[in-house]
Amino acid sequence: MENPTIQELQDPESFELIAELSHDNIKSFVLNQLAQGGKIIVTFMTYQTLMIILAIFLLIKSIVLTLQHTPENLYFSIAALLFCFTVLIPIHELLHGLAIKLSGAPHVHYGAYFRKFIFFAEADRHVINRVQFTWIALTPLLVVKGIALILTLLFWGTPWVYSFLLIMAIHSLFCAGDIGLLSVFYRHRNEVIYTFDVQKEKKSYYYQKRKMA
Repeated sequence: MENPTIQELQDPESFELIAELSHDNIKSFVLNQLAQGGKIIVTFMTYQTLMIILAIFLLIKSIVLTLQHTPENLYFSIAALLFCFTVLIPIHELLHGLAIKLSGAPHVHYGAYFRKFIFFAEADRHVINRVQFTWIALTPLLVVKGIALILTLLFWGTPWVYSFLLIMAIHSLFCAGDIGLLSVFYRHRNEVIYTFDVQKEKKSYYYQKRKMA
């Protein structure tokens, strides 16, 4: 079944606008969604807490080993930090873009608000349903985590493990916004929700299908 068109979504008799997101206020929107809780939020925040603990443990251990004249682990840890805040950011967005393309979007636009440290991938006026948005939101988290775990097993017992596990842990922080946006769909789990971006307006719209009387 195909997604409705934007014109169909804007029919007030069939659909209701439940959220309007201005992209330059995305942090406030995401924080509001995270604050409202819900199963998906609790699950992710638990996972993220574990990842933060893992990152702190690895960094402290690498510093202790350096003081014991074994600095290699610290070097690999520092390299992972640099990788996360440079190369990993565009990789994260490219993975979103790939998932968007697989949802049927003809074109994907990438952008950033550097002052707010916000990066995004979007498809102008491309309607997305719950299942499609779930894959779009989770693709970077699943792919980066999967690759990091595989490489950790392959390089177990070497300083590379510090790099791969730190990348996995730090990347969880990058995914908070994705989970916040995804939670809009799962807060209305029993409803049919669609969303689309309007590049010119720098906004996203969420519509809910009205129940038939």
